[in-house]
Amino acid sequence: MTALHVQFESWPLRDEFRISRGVRTSAEVVVAELRDGDLVGRGECVPYARYGESVSSVTDVLLALEKEVTTGLNRDALQNRLPPGAARNALDCAFWDLEAKRAATRAWKIAGLPAPRSVTTAYTLSLDTPDNVRAQAELHAQCPLLKIKLGGEDDLARVAAVRESAPAARLIVDANEAWSAEQFRELAPAMAKLGVSMIEQPLPADDDEALAELQRPLPICADESCHDRRSLSRIRNRYDMVNIKLDKSGGLTEALLLREAAGAAGLSIMVGCMLATSLAMAPALLVAQSAQIVDLDGPLLLAADREPGLTFDGTRVSPPGPELWG
Repeated sequence: MTALHVQFESWPLRDEFRISRGVRTSAEVVVAELRDGDLVGRGECVPYARYGESVSSVTDVLLALEKEVTTGLNRDALQNRLPPGAARNALDCAFWDLEAKRAATRAWKIAGLPAPRSVTTAYTLSLDTPDNVRAQAELHAQCPLLKIKLGGEDDLARVAAVRESAPAARLIVDANEAWSAEQFRELAPAMAKLGVSMIEQPLPADDDEALAELQRPLPICADESCHDRRSLSRIRNRYDMVNIKLDKSGGLTEALLLREAAGAAGLSIMVGCMLATSLAMAPALLVAQSAQIVDLDGPLLLAADREPGLTFDGTRVSPPGPELWG
């Protein structure tokens, strides 16, 4: 008999982390554990207020499934039992982990995937004044890929400061829905001249129709505008890339299907994360294997990660061992 246990964890960040919607000092995560005798499958999610989620709401949703899990709810049935989101992600990934442990194999084999390899993740620079962003960039100038959080005012100065401080780094930027169409027309060409290779979610997700008509001098990635496969018909012709996050898709199961569908639709793939520990990054690494951009730096932003965690060599991250997940 499988038993479900749910717990909340708070992981302090190394430094204050700011985006256009607010400031974080810790990663607030919910962990789902599926226990079958001595075997334990785990999944981690990050409830996100932007999508109407909270730690308490996600915990309540998961706890309400305790009896169903005990009486046979499985990963396939879960896809229709819960909508995409953080709660389904935690439980979906716990099912994957438990399946692998029951079969004494690896999750990637169950998924029919090749053995995962190490990948290079972006390192994210928090939203701040141009001078402070410059200081962040100087500390991390050796990273091959830097992601700059933007917020509208002074964005061009922020990017120029990073380009000056980290001339060898590839740059991507994330506006987190903070721009207007007018700002996009002004800023996108200037970003391209500074060598930015991608802009993530420049316009609000519910007001991004203009992207279908605007000239795009560099690729535009959908984050808040793309959650699962059902999002693809809406964003067609507006974006060039999709950011697949397991907390949006509702787990590894849908994330793998979304990757396939997005690729078939001609969209490039980015794999991203919320602020979370290595347990949340581990299943995302399976999706990241064929991604054009990987942004799984959550553990690098923590004051301390869980043990055992993922192994990072700078921003090069290795696949998880079975003791962590999968």
